[in-house]
Amino acid sequence: MLSALQIPRTAAVPAERRRHHRMKVVLLGRYMLPNRMEYPCQTIDISPGGVHLAAPAKAAPGERVIVYLEHLGRIEGLCVRTTLEGFAMTITATSRKREKFTAQLTWLANHEELGLPEDRRHERIAPRNPRSILFMEDGSEHVVRVIDISLSGAAITTDVDLPIGAAVRIGSTPARIVRPFDGGFGLEFRFPLSADLLDENLEL
Repeated sequence: MLSALQIPRTAAVPAERRRHHRMKVVLLGRYMLPNRMEYPCQTIDISPGGVHLAAPAKAAPGERVIVYLEHLGRIEGLCVRTTLEGFAMTITATSRKREKFTAQLTWLANHEELGLPEDRRHERIAPRNPRSILFMEDGSEHVVRVIDISLSGAAITTDVDLPIGAAVRIGSTPARIVRPFDGGFGLEFRFPLSADLLDENLEL
């Protein structure tokens, strides 16, 4: 699949896609097309310059696509062609962000090859201000304490008995309750946070 983003020799090949080695890293995510419809997706292969997505709704060549991928956060770019599985797109990023993106991809590729445990994929940090508000679908609000945050979720403590699977909002971040633990609950964000935003000063 490493050649999945290549296009026929008769077509113009953007220089960006020639400069980067594509890695077989499988990441789940969601994407939004210009009509603002959202769909689930999965990476087939990815590089700092482009990504090939398995996707139920195909973007048209030239259309702008916004993608949220687990571990990597938000990326955006232009569809370059459709494929049997979905479509391939460029990734638009500054030089600094691309360098960080490259390091993340290399780590993820090595991680998969080594078979490290899933729960070690995300760095967890303790926020400087742990107090946050949990908003429920029924309109109720609960003050909670955030124990730690990762790119894909958070752990909170609360005295409230929360329903597993419920859609919630922690501050301004959409999430769902995925598991209980002694004294609290684990939340999974609807879209992974950008690595650029993950620091101890983050307010959800």
